[in-house]
Amino acid sequence: MTTILKIDGEAISVAELLQTLKLTGQFEGLIEQLVRDRITVSGAKKQGVQVSDEEIQERADQFRRVRGLHRASDTNKYLDALGVGLDELEAFLTDGLYQEKMMQRVCSDEAVRAFFKLNSPRFDSIEVSHIVLDSEGKAKEMISVLRDDPDSFGEMAREHSIADTREHGGLIGKVLRGSLRGDVEAKVFNAAAGELLGPFASSDRTTFEIFRVNAKHPARLDDDTATEVRRLLREDWLRARAQEHVIEAC
Repeated sequence: MTTILKIDGEAISVAELLQTLKLTGQFEGLIEQLVRDRITVSGAKKQGVQVSDEEIQERADQFRRVRGLHRASDTNKYLDALGVGLDELEAFLTDGLYQEKMMQRVCSDEAVRAFFKLNSPRFDSIEVSHIVLDSEGKAKEMISVLRDDPDSFGEMAREHSIADTREHGGLIGKVLRGSLRGDVEAKVFNAAAGELLGPFASSDRTTFEIFRVNAKHPARLDDDTATEVRRLLREDWLRARAQEHVIEAC
């Protein structure tokens, strides 16, 4: 059984490390990241992505600078302590470059613009407030009051809502499509600014929610939207590539 460290002479093995990772819920995330990294490297090589010796050397120099390894002997001691060889370090750095270059292709500015053009409605956003109550009767009475006096929404939220947002007058803020429950989202995104909607019952009918649409913002390709588009492009690409591989848990 391989020992990875000792505390006061008591050995901790690789098996114990794996058990801890599994029991703390960290194992699945690490495995998922490893799979994603390997799939990305494989995809990069299939698509002819090239990594030069100069790029690897530059990345190795950066690796050493970040860790304060100014001499070759310092680097060797550092790697020896990790049980990692120079060839393994080079392979790690090379794979990192393959991943970066592949994602630069997948998430290029041109790809972002094309995806946004085809899917712009999904990036519409609205600003909403809500009031959450614990009975349908209270919710119906509340929406009747609000229709007579819509300007009292914030005050009513602070006094009666059971949601954490009550301290801010029920303000949720800006939300994108996909941020609300499906049946609620369709109605809220189709509503006009200033419109009240609800009450919407939770699945167990223990809470009832009223929404007010404060403002509507048509989709535009700003920095936040571009970041989300790149995330979607990356996830779509990885899902597609995963279908090309046989992935087995051992």
